[in-house]
Amino acid sequence: MGRNFSELFADAHWVTPDISRDWVRYRNDENPTGVCWHVPASSDSPILSVIIPTADADRGGYFAKLMESLTAQDMQDFELIVLKGDKRQGRGINISASLAKGHYLLTLDDDSSLPDSKTFTKLIAAMELHEDIGMAGGNNTVPEWATPFVKKVMIQVPRRSWEPVSEIIDSDLAEHPCLIMRAELFRKVGGENEVIPRGLDPYLRQVFREAGARVVVLPDIIYHHLPPETWGDLLGQMYRNGYQAAFANIHSPEWVIETPAEHGEFTLRVPLWKRVLRYPFRMLGSVFKGHELWVMCQLSYAWGFLRGWVKEGGWK
Repeated sequence: MGRNFSELFADAHWVTPDISRDWVRYRNDENPTGVCWHVPASSDSPILSVIIPTADADRGGYFAKLMESLTAQDMQDFELIVLKGDKRQGRGINISASLAKGHYLLTLDDDSSLPDSKTFTKLIAAMELHEDIGMAGGNNTVPEWATPFVKKVMIQVPRRSWEPVSEIIDSDLAEHPCLIMRAELFRKVGGENEVIPRGLDPYLRQVFREAGARVVVLPDIIYHHLPPETWGDLLGQMYRNGYQAAFANIHSPEWVIETPAEHGEFTLRVPLWKRVLRYPFRMLGSVFKGHELWVMCQLSYAWGFLRGWVKEGGWK
């Protein structure tokens, strides 16, 4: 009989992890605050380790629904590692990866949703068949059951959803909300960057590419990465993103990498001055498209970036 992760979560035992992660390239040991819940696999050498970093193991009820998705997976040879409360998501993932025994690592966000019970089976099959793939993501689509507001966010905001691919394609849209990686390669490239508060996805994709591995999106893998459900929460998130982007541009500009909204090749780095100049034109384009929600998000992001730039000393 399979495991019921909802019941296991109700009785979860959280512990402070005490583990070395000397393999991490950019490590941050300042004020680690996370606690760990570990559900081992039935075997000592599972094929998959599922890693979920989370602020509160709730996320407005999304986390509980994710536990139901794990219970429904037809492939149960996986361990679950949840790292709760660490303000550095990259560190949380690295700590979890240090504990992991799986041949593959799969990261999920606490607000991810897996509608297909064969997701894990399909991900592993693709990795086994294509040895040149280092990391692979799925297709983020708009769920039918989402509220009208959430649907609007996912349609208007770039990278929040896209048309599922019909074949394996090299893509920058492979993202942490549903991302499988070869565990050995993850550790070899130094894991997540624990120093930066924002930009983990583009950094990790790039170091995998530099190691000679493909970064792809797979066909027939569907997930939903759900945005905030209210205007206040959405604009607050965009403000924080803007502030953290300013922090990254000031303190670690070498790790600021482009995040295109489409699959395929792209320019890796664009100078800050050029990004600033193109911003109002992109916003104007959103106005002409009637994407008023995305315009408001862009304004909130810009305000956060400006506040961050001033407070973090970017004007000096």
